[in-house]
Amino acid sequence: MSLTKNLSADKETFTIQIDGKFDFNLVQEFRAAYQDIGDNKPKVIIDLRNTEYMDSSALGMLLNMQKNLGDKVSSITISNCRPQIKKILQISRFDKKFNID
Repeated sequence: MSLTKNLSADKETFTIQIDGKFDFNLVQEFRAAYQDIGDNKPKVIIDLRNTEYMDSSALGMLLNMQKNLGDKVSSITISNCRPQIKKILQISRFDKKFNID
């Protein structure tokens, strides 16, 4: 499991990519990833293309991120979900709180 972050050259898109398991072991690293997001109100993308597993603590981390970032970002999108991950997000009604594609 690993996490990478990237701010685009134009500072308009901030991407966090999670590989492997998105669970409690990533709490500190995930929080640190978006801590200093800057003042440009970037669009945040949580890229789950390589995420094989997600548990309830990951859902909590996403909600905390949304709460902490508030008006500091223009939008938050969860993207490239595998079918089983997308199902977890839909059952948890995260499609009502986040853009999911």
